[in-house]
Amino acid sequence: MRNQKSKSAMTLDRVLSRYGLASRTAAREAIRTGRLRVNGRVVRDADFWVKPATDVIQLDGKRLKRERRIYLLFYKPKGVITSHGDPDGRKTIYDLLGSNGRWVAPVGRLDKDTSGLLLLTNDTEFGHAVMSPEAQVPKTYMAKINALLSDEVIAKLAGGVEMKRGDLARPQSVRRLEDRGKYTWLEIVLTEGKNREVRRMMEAVGYTVLKLVRTRIGPLTLQGLEVGKYRPLTQREIAALGAKDLSGAPRSGSRANGSRVRSTKASSAP
Repeated sequence: MRNQKSKSAMTLDRVLSRYGLASRTAAREAIRTGRLRVNGRVVRDADFWVKPATDVIQLDGKRLKRERRIYLLFYKPKGVITSHGDPDGRKTIYDLLGSNGRWVAPVGRLDKDTSGLLLLTNDTEFGHAVMSPEAQVPKTYMAKINALLSDEVIAKLAGGVEMKRGDLARPQSVRRLEDRGKYTWLEIVLTEGKNREVRRMMEAVGYTVLKLVRTRIGPLTLQGLEVGKYRPLTQREIAALGAKDLSGAPRSGSRANGSRVRSTKASSAP
């Protein structure tokens, strides 16, 4: 393995992922089976360091070029998992995206029982920028709680709570939407991306989330979109979330002329 850990270098599997050609799992499989050449030589080491700007990288004999950037806003239904294939045969978001989804990866995840706004893209840099805690992009949730909550409990949640694993939930805000019958509905805004954070922070104060919907990411909402449907982001929306390139065209480098990595194995999105 070459030790080229400069800013312009990355491992071979990451090149395929960054170019929107494959998940990291599918990329590693393609490399292992000898489908990649670097400067004319077959490389089977996924951790081999390359410089995409200067090295000649070929997939199935064709030089790599970036895929056209794809940015989708999807209304995920409850009961569907955020995964690219499932060994247990459960329905996934890709069953709903169909061939129009091509290879796009979710920007963060929603668990099986959570519905709402999910972004998908083949632009990994954009995805990382949206989900990075440093970016402070707010994610807004509407949660139905299994009881009527007091103002004191809501204030405690808003101030931050320690969850079971010892990590802290620090929401940007928690407010009561309404009390309906025996249940309180909350609006919770998070800027971190911790696993099942809304459900876990409610468990930390002794309550359970009965229904959870992500209604917003930054300025993006579900307005006008039916459950299970998706639409492309506009240039203005991409810009609002911090993407540097609004054209949807490659930023730099390129994609294998028509080539894509297709794995015979089901793999989870990165």
